[in-house]
Amino acid sequence: MLGKAHRGWAVLVLGLGLGMGQWAQTRPLTVEDLVGFNRISQPVVSPDGQTLVYNVRETVLAANKAHTGLYALQLSSPTSSASRITPSTLNAQDPHFSPDGQALYFLSTHNDITQLFRANHSNKTATFDTPTVVSALPVDIDAYWLSPDSHHVLLSIAVYPDCETLACTAERLKKTAEHPTQGQVYTQLFVRHWDQYNDGRRSQLFVGTLDDNGKLAGAVSRLTHIDGDIPSKPFGGESEVSFSKDGNTVYFNVRVAGKSEPWSTNFDIYSINLDGHNLKNLTESNLAWDADPLPTADGQTLYYRAMSVAGAEADRFRVMSLDLKTGSRKEVAPNFDRSVGALQWSADGKNLLTTVDDHGTHLLYLINPKNGSAKALTERGHVSEFVPTRNGMIIALDSLTHPTDLYRLDGKGSVTALTHVNEDKLAAIEFSQPEVFSFKGYNNEPVQGTVFKPVGYKPGQSYPVAFLIHGGPQGSWMDSFSYRWNPQTYAGLGYAVVTIDFHGSTGYGQAFTDSISEHWGDRPLEDLQKGWAQALSQYPFLDGKRACALGASYGGFMINWIAGHWHTPSSGAWRCLVNHDGVFDTRAMYYTTEELWFAEHENGGTPWTHPNAFEKFNPAAAVGEWRIPMLVVQGARDYRVPIGQGISAFTALQRRGIESELLLFPTENHWVLSPQNSIQWHHSVEAWLKRWLPQ
Repeated sequence: MLGKAHRGWAVLVLGLGLGMGQWAQTRPLTVEDLVGFNRISQPVVSPDGQTLVYNVRETVLAANKAHTGLYALQLSSPTSSASRITPSTLNAQDPHFSPDGQALYFLSTHNDITQLFRANHSNKTATFDTPTVVSALPVDIDAYWLSPDSHHVLLSIAVYPDCETLACTAERLKKTAEHPTQGQVYTQLFVRHWDQYNDGRRSQLFVGTLDDNGKLAGAVSRLTHIDGDIPSKPFGGESEVSFSKDGNTVYFNVRVAGKSEPWSTNFDIYSINLDGHNLKNLTESNLAWDADPLPTADGQTLYYRAMSVAGAEADRFRVMSLDLKTGSRKEVAPNFDRSVGALQWSADGKNLLTTVDDHGTHLLYLINPKNGSAKALTERGHVSEFVPTRNGMIIALDSLTHPTDLYRLDGKGSVTALTHVNEDKLAAIEFSQPEVFSFKGYNNEPVQGTVFKPVGYKPGQSYPVAFLIHGGPQGSWMDSFSYRWNPQTYAGLGYAVVTIDFHGSTGYGQAFTDSISEHWGDRPLEDLQKGWAQALSQYPFLDGKRACALGASYGGFMINWIAGHWHTPSSGAWRCLVNHDGVFDTRAMYYTTEELWFAEHENGGTPWTHPNAFEKFNPAAAVGEWRIPMLVVQGARDYRVPIGQGISAFTALQRRGIESELLLFPTENHWVLSPQNSIQWHHSVEAWLKRWLPQ
C-alpha cells in the first residue's frame, strides 16, 4: 500500500490484494473459510488517543453460533499486541469510552437481560480492570449514549407506550409469554417488519444518572413519549442520537407517522432538553428523510443528512446545516452528487467526515462545511467504519480480496495495518483478482462491470460462468468482502464470475440511481444483456454456452424476469438460474411486504392507482415462457420479500414441468445468517451449478 499527502490528509491507495500471506497461496476460498473468518468491527479510541478497542466476532461452528469479545491495542506502542478485555462468558458489543477516558462501557447479557457493563481504564498503562455490570434493569437495553460529562447516560429501551414504568413492560412481556392464547389484534400496520412481528412496543429514550463509580444510580426516567422508534427499526444506529457539547440537549431523528408509518419516509430531527422539556421538531418543513444530527461544539449549528424526495428511500442523502438560533438551513455541498453516510467531526472539529459509494467502492470523504468541497481520503476498497483521532484516524477497511482489518491513516499519508485478525487463515488462500471493465448500456451511458477469473486459471482455457446480479436494486457490486454473496466463493469453485452495476446502482450519481424506478424490467435488463455481451467479447475465457445467472432480492426478481424474457437460444439462453428471496408477483408482493413506501415509489403509486405499472414488469405474467431450470431459495422469516413469493415461483416451475428445487430456511430472514445454514446454502448452490455447468 502507498500513501500520499493530500491537503494534510492521507489518500489511501489500497491494492485489491491486502494483508499477510499473499505469497503463500495454496488453495481457493471455501464457504467453510468464509464462515470461519473472524469479523472485526466497532472500533473506538480513548480520548487521549492511546488505546484502541474493537469487537471480534468468532464463529463456533459446532455450536452453530458466534461469540463476540472486546480487544484492546495500545496505539502508542508499535510493537504491542492486542489483548482480550472481556471474558469468554460475555458476548460484548457496542463499546464506548467515557468522555474522561477513565472507563470503557459496553452491552452484554446478565441473567438473560441486556445490561450496561463497565471496565475501568488506566490512561497511563492502557489497561483495563475486570468488567462489572453497572445496570440492573428489568428489560433489555438496546443502545446507549454517554453524556459529555460522564454523569448521565441515554438508553434506548423497547417499552409498551401505555406503561409508565419499565417494570410494567417486563411484567406484560412475562404474562404474554405465559398466556395460553397467542393471538394478537392489530389496528394498524406494521404487523411485521423485516423478520419480527410487531408486539406493540416502541423504542424510547430514557435518562439515567451514573454515580462516582460509573454505576446506574436509582431509577431511569423516560425522556421521550413518541409514536416512533429511537433509533429507527430495523437498522437504525447510534448516529441517530447525539448530545449537545454541554450535555443539556439531546438531538434525535424519528419517524412519527402513526397509521401511515409503512408508506412514509418522513423522518424528522427533534431536540429535547435532558430534563424532558422543550421538545422541538427541527425539520418539520421537509417531508422526506432527515437523519443523524451532529451539533457543533459551540451549539450554534446542527449538521445532518437529508433527502428531498418524500417516499424515496434511495434518494441522495445531502449534508445540511441548520442555524439553531435563526432556523435558517442550507445544503453544504450541493455539487457533490453522492449520497453521504452518517457524519462525524474530524479530530480538530473543523471538517465533516463521511463515507460514500463511488464507482464500486465505499470511500472515506472529508467535507469542508464552509465551502462545501468534498475530498476523498481513500481511493479503493470499502471503509465500513472510521474513528477520528488526534493523529489522523482509525479505519475499518476490507476489499474483494481481504476481510476487514483496522488501519491507522495519519495526516502525513502513512497507512499502517493495526490488526491481522485472520492472518493465519488467509495465509493458505488464493483469491481471484477482479478486473473492471466498462461498456455503453441503456441510453448509451457508461456502465461498469467486473470479471473474476477462476482460481487456478490457465491461459487458453475456457470456463463456465456465474453471472451474479445484485439486489437493492439501489445497490452495487462493491470492492468489499461479503459473507453472503461473495464472488470469490464461485471463483474458488472453478467458475469465472461476471457482475454488472446496471442502471439503478449507487455510486454513479443520483440520476443513474433514479433511472431504475418504474423501469425494473427494461433498463437494467438492457445493461445486463449488453454487459454480458461485452464481457464475452472482451474475455475469451468466458464460456457463454456454460453459464448460470444468480441473484437475490431485486436480483431474484431479475432472475424471475430473465426466466420469461432472456431465455431463447438467439438471446443467449442460460443453462440454469438461482433465485434467492426474489419478487415473483409484483402486485401480490405489495400486499404482503411491510415497507410499502418502497413498492409505491418504485411503481409510481399503489396497485389501485397505477395498476399498469405493477403489471408492466411482473414476472408472474410471463410464466408461460419459463423453461430454464431454477433453484429457488427462500427464508420463511423474510417479511420484506415474503415466503409466498418463493413458493409461488417454485409452484410455477413445478406446474410447468421445469427442473427445479426449493431450498427453504424456516428460521432465516432476507439473509442466511446462521453459520450452518450458510454452509448449506453455499453447498446447495454449488451442487446446482455443478449439475448444469459441466467443468
